[in-house]
Amino acid sequence: MLCEQCGERPATVHFTEIVQGQKSEYHLCEACAREKGQAAYEAMIGAFSVNQLLSGLLHLDPTAPQRSDTPAPRCESCGLTFQQFAQVGRFGCPDCYQAFSRELGTLLKRVQSSDQHTGKIPRRRGGVIGARRELNRLRQEMHMRVVEERFEDAAQLRDRIRYLEQQIESQA
Repeated sequence: MLCEQCGERPATVHFTEIVQGQKSEYHLCEACAREKGQAAYEAMIGAFSVNQLLSGLLHLDPTAPQRSDTPAPRCESCGLTFQQFAQVGRFGCPDCYQAFSRELGTLLKRVQSSDQHTGKIPRRRGGVIGARRELNRLRQEMHMRVVEERFEDAAQLRDRIRYLEQQIESQA
């Protein structure tokens, strides 16, 4: 997409403005955004840093003092606290992932609705991977039906699982 103002450079600054219920979208290159006004440019570009984004997602105020009634999680290896992580936006060492695992789970659930990474499926292998995911889901569902003593439903799921297993074996 080209800049709406100069029509020469690619639009890298995209913003939406809503004034009195009227929505306006702007797609500008960086130079034209600067020309529109330094204050407006900084409002569009520099409004949020990664640190501010993380702090907002974690509901933390990096400038607020830490409450003393509960000890802040701290990495045993590098000494980084979770509050410091929220301010800086990156960990101090690889052990921080383990030290802050509970807090990160909460963060990931808030950001992407799950704390499990599912990733994208490659097109070439997508059929097999998708079938395996479906197979896992069906096995869990079948287990739940057995626990609920809904054996007829569980038997139907068992048959579907066997069919998918045969499909996976034939594609492998």
